[in-house]
Amino acid sequence: MTAPHVSLPGDPTHLLPPSDHGLSPLTGWTRVHWEALADRLLDGLLPYATPGFAQYRLPGPPSHSGPWSDGLEGFARSFLLAAFRIAGSGGRVGPALIERYATGLAAGTDPHHTERWPPITDRAQPMVEAASIAIALHESRPWLWDQLDEPVRGQVVEWLGHFVGADVNDSNWRLFQVITEEFLASVGAPHSRAEIDAGLARLDDWYRGGGWYTDGDGRKFDYYNAWALHLYPVLWARIAGPRADPDTVARHRTRLREFLGVHQHFFGSDGAPVHQGRSLTYRFATAAPLWAGALADATPLPPGRTRRLASGTLKHFAERGVPDERGLLSLGWYRPFLPVSQRYSGPASPYWASKAFLGLLLPEAHPVWTATEEPGPVDTADTTLALPAPGWLLHSTAADGIVRLVNHGSNRLPPPPATAEDSPHYARFAYSSATAPETPAGPDNHLALLAADGTPSPRGRIHPLGADGRRAASRHGGIETVSVVHGPWEVRVHRLDGPPDSPVREGGWAIADDSTPAESRTGPGRAWARRADGLTSALVGLYGWGGAEGTVVHVVGANAVGEHSATPCLELAAAVPVLVTLVVLSADPQVSITGAGATVAGDGTVEIRFPDGTRERVSPPESL
Repeated sequence: MTAPHVSLPGDPTHLLPPSDHGLSPLTGWTRVHWEALADRLLDGLLPYATPGFAQYRLPGPPSHSGPWSDGLEGFARSFLLAAFRIAGSGGRVGPALIERYATGLAAGTDPHHTERWPPITDRAQPMVEAASIAIALHESRPWLWDQLDEPVRGQVVEWLGHFVGADVNDSNWRLFQVITEEFLASVGAPHSRAEIDAGLARLDDWYRGGGWYTDGDGRKFDYYNAWALHLYPVLWARIAGPRADPDTVARHRTRLREFLGVHQHFFGSDGAPVHQGRSLTYRFATAAPLWAGALADATPLPPGRTRRLASGTLKHFAERGVPDERGLLSLGWYRPFLPVSQRYSGPASPYWASKAFLGLLLPEAHPVWTATEEPGPVDTADTTLALPAPGWLLHSTAADGIVRLVNHGSNRLPPPPATAEDSPHYARFAYSSATAPETPAGPDNHLALLAADGTPSPRGRIHPLGADGRRAASRHGGIETVSVVHGPWEVRVHRLDGPPDSPVREGGWAIADDSTPAESRTGPGRAWARRADGLTSALVGLYGWGGAEGTVVHVVGANAVGEHSATPCLELAAAVPVLVTLVVLSADPQVSITGAGATVAGDGTVEIRFPDGTRERVSPPESL
């Protein structure tokens, strides 16, 4: 019996091909599913194209760069997707797709056209979009660039050429200059080899080992490591060809290989990536480095696992209404949710998700498309993984397929002495593949001293103290925290050096759902909330919380995962020197939150007992 076609949620007119559980036993998705979803995304943009196809003016609030730049963004980021689709099929797509991007290139780069693009100027958004256009032109060269009239090629070169000598933000933006100028070099246009080399050298400055870059100076660890800092060197090498320095290419490939050995652990069994960092509206762009590793022969992953992880995350969002009924990617996670966006985010910004379709450049006969899917790490065993460079600790559980990230090292603050407000996507103690932080900031995964008016202290700058084995530690303000993980459990040991009369509050995981508020229970020194599907968040005071009463904070409209969210909390009337807390997030009905305990010896050594009887010791000062 032939498997039925399946419609996209909320859009019964667009059918996905039947699932193939022979080739893809875990997701059912194959290359034809990727092609179908790419086509749906490209078709969904058509009603919002300007007459000359140079801009896509999508509905939604404009970015701080304004609608003119946002329209260019719509062209550039969707052109990236179109180029992967065109090149991946050897040009065997409807001619209208190629023609509309050729038409848009001619109109957008014509300085006298009503749809002309904003110029590339110092530190301006068109720099970002120029790199996408350069990549798309290179990858689709036989079907687009080589077919453009000479005057149009001249216009494109003139527009891109304003990158040469321009002032660039000292972050992943340096790679936009590298990419754009390398494309100019590939077509014999003026460029600066010194600027290309300087951008690549700056990337080396940010490398912290273990496959990890920080995005610019500081400790800015997030998915930009995946969809920018590792991705663009691979794409640069494809454009540069024999012009690329072999040692530089080899160095990037070695780092990417090491990173992918870790990155594979960031996806839950349902395909959801861990929800941490900025620009999360790019969603399944988290799959881009998986394909990049296969393209560059720089991956430790079996081809069937590469596809399982990439298809899993694309399918995860497709099953939750992404794209929406119009075929559009909204500013949000599942539904529209503006708090996951930034000032630079415009209606077309989510189309950086096009990078996820990089795998279409691999031939249909490539093993990533023909090998049988293999399980991801979370599918088969519990894992604990310390990541010293970003100061993170991952622990995942096969029983519920959840990946949890304990954060003792990444924040969005510029280097000292600069200060900024906490970002809930960086300042929490933990993130996961099943939850999102309360945004704007709530009490979740945070320990705060409370001012007289109830205002919580920020976490502020995170000073990492190490990550090794099953534990990681950091200091912020007057608080030092050690996290020890075991299975689904985390125990946090807090040592407080602050006003003893200050009330203190700790929050656990925020769980969210669109349909109904979570069930909750509270008691002395404990609180828990449970979603209808069984996802449970619990907080238990193990030491120092005597007299604390548990509460559950219910909020509407503050969570990317769902409209209704709930966070278990403990609050103490006056701070004590040591607090020990059991923090639990699990969808396993067998998980226990009882039987845990902690004692503190006279020298400050903390003895921890997990609910299953496993014991750990935390000695002061913690040395990892």
